[in-house]
Amino acid sequence: MTFFDRVTSLVKPVPGVLAPVQGEPVSEPEEEELQLTLVEHLDELRRRLIIIVLGLAIGTAVAFALTPTLFQWLLMPAPAVIHQKGLVFTEPTEAFLTYFQVSLYAGIGLSMPLTVFQILAYVVPALTRRERRLLYLFAPLVGVFFLIGVAFGFYVTLPFALRYLLDFTIGDVLTPFITVGSYIGFVTTILFWMGLAFETPIIILFLSKIGLVNTRRLSAYRKYAILIAFVIAAVITPTPDPVNQALVAIPLWILYELGIVLARFT
Repeated sequence: MTFFDRVTSLVKPVPGVLAPVQGEPVSEPEEEELQLTLVEHLDELRRRLIIIVLGLAIGTAVAFALTPTLFQWLLMPAPAVIHQKGLVFTEPTEAFLTYFQVSLYAGIGLSMPLTVFQILAYVVPALTRRERRLLYLFAPLVGVFFLIGVAFGFYVTLPFALRYLLDFTIGDVLTPFITVGSYIGFVTTILFWMGLAFETPIIILFLSKIGLVNTRRLSAYRKYAILIAFVIAAVITPTPDPVNQALVAIPLWILYELGIVLARFT
């Protein structure tokens, strides 16, 4: 036996002072406490998920009664040809499924504050003070910039895109008869992606706060950001003309510059 082995054999752990040796089995009270903690977390998660689902169901039920008004609102960016001829449906279930689709989207929007509150209430106790401060800062900004993006898509992008697409009739040879499912799908897709695209400043600010990027690096990557903005615009906008792409790419570039400014001042 070596000298080190003799010394360590004489040292006995003091209860409540030294931690148990690695590999030592956990005592029954500690194991029961760990299991109880895990069960409590799972029970809280289940309870909050049930509240979220109930909130979504109630929001969808409320939105179901408001869907005719929502349809009128979604038709506002459409050109005159759609307002004159109206939308059609070619399958027996298309009108009902589209109606329910709009109700579900509106229900998600109505129940979103409750959903966010339940998620924050579950996550916040496990965060540090700095992480909580960042969460409280970014959570409202994410919603605000998403709504700004939706408004931009509704009042700027959609009118130009729909007018361009529906006026493309190849010398009055083609007549547009737009189904309700295709129109609602087109409009909601554009609005959703425009809302996500307008999260660019928030993403840049968050990456700057956690130290992954800095303003000098962001300024050096400006030319690549402009290229990516036009690529994203080409994906979002359904029309190949440069005017509609510029309507999306230029705001994205401005949002990138806004992100640099926010990162510099915060």
